[in-house]
This record gives sequence, C-alpha cells and structure tokens, in this order.
Amino acid sequence: MDKIMKSVNILNYALDGLWLRNKAINHNIANVDTPNYKRITVNFENALKKAIENKGLKLNTTHEKHISNSTNLDNIEPDIKEEKGYSYRNDGNNVNIDVESANLAKNAIMYNGIVNQIMGEFNKLKSIINEGR
Repeated sequence: MDKIMKSVNILNYALDGLWLRNKAINHNIANVDTPNYKRITVNFENALKKAIENKGLKLNTTHEKHISNSTNLDNIEPDIKEEKGYSYRNDGNNVNIDVESANLAKNAIMYNGIVNQIMGEFNKLKSIINEGR
C-alpha cells in the first residue's frame, strides 16, 4: 500500500511541474508580440529525479537550520528561468511561436500520460480492495 501511495505522490509532483510548465508556455504564447519580452522555461525533472534517487546516507538533523543531505518530495522546487541571452526579432522578443506550440503539444501529451499512470495506480488499489472482500 505504501509503495502505491509513494508512486502516486511522485506522479502528483510530476503533474504539478507539468502544470507549471503549461502556464509558462501559455504565458510565452500570450506575449509573442510584446516588445522586449523574454521567454520563460520550467525544469522540474532534475529535482524530482534527485529526490527519487536519494538513497545515500541520511544525516539526522535535530534543528531546522542544520544542513541536510537528503532531498525529499516535499522540498522539490521547480527551476524557473527567463532566457535573456538571445532574441529572434529586432524588438527584443525571443519567443518563437512554432517552438512554443510544439512545446505545448509535448507538455500536453506528457500530462495526459501521467494522468493515465495515476489512474492505473488507483485501479490497482481498487482491484486490491475488491479482491480482499
């Protein structure tokens, strides 16, 4: 049971990251004609992977200001960056509508895939409950 809920929690954080990325992409698309606008990107996969793979030695902390070497799922923060290095147009805007549209489609596919995985986990749980009668 604990393994199923841990999987659901991991998938929940992935959904949160994908939702934040969706908002950033939509914000980029909405500002495609805004002069000097710089596109926003969201990366959460590295932080999520680090939290999942954290199997090393855990330090016991007794105070909130102690340094910890562990990253758990509750401390995951997505990396939100504004890309300032280049510009496609003379007005300083660096949003390419074709790239953003492709990123939006890719993100939607990933989001739907994660939702299907969560539904599968709950179907497993439902099966366990029904077989236990």
